[in-house]
Amino acid sequence: MRLNSQQIIERLGETDQLYLQGNTPELALERADLRLQLVSLSQFYQEQVHFLQEAVVLLEQGRVEFEEMPLRLYINLSLHLAKAYMIFFELTKEPRYALITQQILKPMTHYEHGEIYFFLAYASVSKNEPALTRHWLKKYSTSSEFDLGLLQQHPAFEAYRSLEWFEKLLKSKMH
Repeated sequence: MRLNSQQIIERLGETDQLYLQGNTPELALERADLRLQLVSLSQFYQEQVHFLQEAVVLLEQGRVEFEEMPLRLYINLSLHLAKAYMIFFELTKEPRYALITQQILKPMTHYEHGEIYFFLAYASVSKNEPALTRHWLKKYSTSSEFDLGLLQQHPAFEAYRSLEWFEKLLKSKMH
């Protein structure tokens, strides 16, 4: 369920109060996710950057502050962090944010999680690395998290849609 900005701000206040009672990785993830939602709702660049910076800090802290957490939660924190950096890239067009995404996720490829592959492909296309883009998209296409609609509609892959290998990849998933 997508919340409106008033509901997000109310929940933000609630989760910030919960943080004062003690932090958990789940709480860090929720607090960062709320900020990422505000980024998507905001029309103001400075506001977007502010919420992105807060989200990054919360996610980085959540990934390292706790000695033990379920693997799925660690992956979710990392994927949200990658998402935050790619939003930074979209706002600024600075390739360093795509590089940071690659640095966060590349060590995690042994988990064989499709969303990790997707964000690595997204970062690679953003850095104009066609061979790596193809590599990560091929891995993504064989994962259980593969989303054909996302790949067909994501604007980052527009330049690849007419390439033979990309068309074959899409066709292989349509049947």
